[in-house]
Amino acid sequence: MDALHERTAVELRDLLAAGELTPTEVAEHFLGRIERLNPAVGAFATVTPELARKRAAELEESRGSGGGAPPSSGGLWGLPTGDKDLWNRAGVPTGFGSRAFAGLPPAQESDEIVRVLDDAGIVSLGKTAAPELGFPAYTEPVGAAPAVTPWDLTRGAGGSSGGAAAAVAAGMLPFAPGSDGGGSVRIPAAACGVVGLKPTRGLLPAGSGVDSLGGLVVNGPIARTVADAALLLEAMLPRRAGGGVAHPYTLRAPSSAAGAYLAAAQRAELPADGDIPGTAAGRTARIAVTTSSAWDGFYDIAVSPEARAGLDAGVRALAGLGHEVDEFALAEAPEYAPAFRTLWMGGASAVPIDDPETLDKLEPLTQWLIRTGRTVPARQLAEAVRTLTGYERSLVAQVSVYDAVVTPALALTPRPVGWYDAGDPERNFEQQCQYTPFTSMLNVAGLPAITVPTHWTEPTADAPAGLPMGVQIIGRPGGERTLLALAAQLESVVSRPSAFPL
Repeated sequence: MDALHERTAVELRDLLAAGELTPTEVAEHFLGRIERLNPAVGAFATVTPELARKRAAELEESRGSGGGAPPSSGGLWGLPTGDKDLWNRAGVPTGFGSRAFAGLPPAQESDEIVRVLDDAGIVSLGKTAAPELGFPAYTEPVGAAPAVTPWDLTRGAGGSSGGAAAAVAAGMLPFAPGSDGGGSVRIPAAACGVVGLKPTRGLLPAGSGVDSLGGLVVNGPIARTVADAALLLEAMLPRRAGGGVAHPYTLRAPSSAAGAYLAAAQRAELPADGDIPGTAAGRTARIAVTTSSAWDGFYDIAVSPEARAGLDAGVRALAGLGHEVDEFALAEAPEYAPAFRTLWMGGASAVPIDDPETLDKLEPLTQWLIRTGRTVPARQLAEAVRTLTGYERSLVAQVSVYDAVVTPALALTPRPVGWYDAGDPERNFEQQCQYTPFTSMLNVAGLPAITVPTHWTEPTADAPAGLPMGVQIIGRPGGERTLLALAAQLESVVSRPSAFPL
């Protein structure tokens, strides 16, 4: 049998279900990968081998008579993954990517997303690295090793789910969950050459976005293949015995049948669209391409040649698949940037840190966000929310004319470690927007989006296989199946390096 990390998550699921592998065998293999590679990659903030072994043994005690997954098991029975270090797992300390929280006792209770994935049958191997409180688009916390892209160990993995993406790209995990408040699943997935999906606001019960300020933060999957991302997405949608999704926001609960997302990825066929008369499954799509951003005119946004090459490769592939491709420019929105900054700082102001000594231990960017946010008048915050609600309606209307809109995944190549200004928070925030200008507007609008690698740059001494560049595909509200089908089609025709980078 091939090395287990070379198997897809779907393949591992099937081998586990058939009894050809045990959860312990799989966990031990990936723990070995972590032990060997994590010192160089910085993907894990905490590794929990003993808890993983205990969990694997418990799953094996529940297995069926054939030696595989019991009939009532979750869809991820025995599959290893990691918890983002912003989430609590009972019995494990949460570091929140910050030296300010070093030495905290283990969490007493697990967060909802952790419980959902446990119910699906996963084996957690530890906590994947995150930047301080999840705010930056890079994962380089003070006092800890940076999370780097395995394709070039001198360059960052992006953030805030940087550890998750680096672990997947290096074969330390088959897939991993992340959270995305301004691009935090898609940015690191793009920097690490893997797939990252931000779902529609309200789709997932745990990490829906509905309960966060401005509806920005949702959870989503990171994986090496589109089908693996769909498999993890399915598990993040816990279902009741009758088949419906166990969702607290009933008006937003998804209607897709169990397995619909994985089927869309595996068949790579666009679903029939009930909103457009006469469409049928397997049809071609009308796709728009743009390099415009909601940050245009506020910061100096420029798409690098490498990012343009990634976009061009993706667009050529989509056109070659028979899809109709049009150029497109977003409507100018000068109101967006100041309103988003106000909202971002308003969210930071609610971080439950009131002790001046603890606040002083935070990094300059985090201190700036929190302290500035706490000076924002309530009226200004309310006006920002109203402004961004108007922007949401505008962007949804613009995108919904098409089946999908394609942008570069990132505007620049993965950034060198230390590139962001550690001392000037204002400059740091600007650099983040210049690196990833195409993501936050989709959190504001609540739209689904997926990033897919489409191109590798020329090899260098630090990046022998080149650096990954890719595209972001944006869908209509609830358009995850269309995004997964298009991404799977791209995956089938775009070549990539055959081996793991490490």
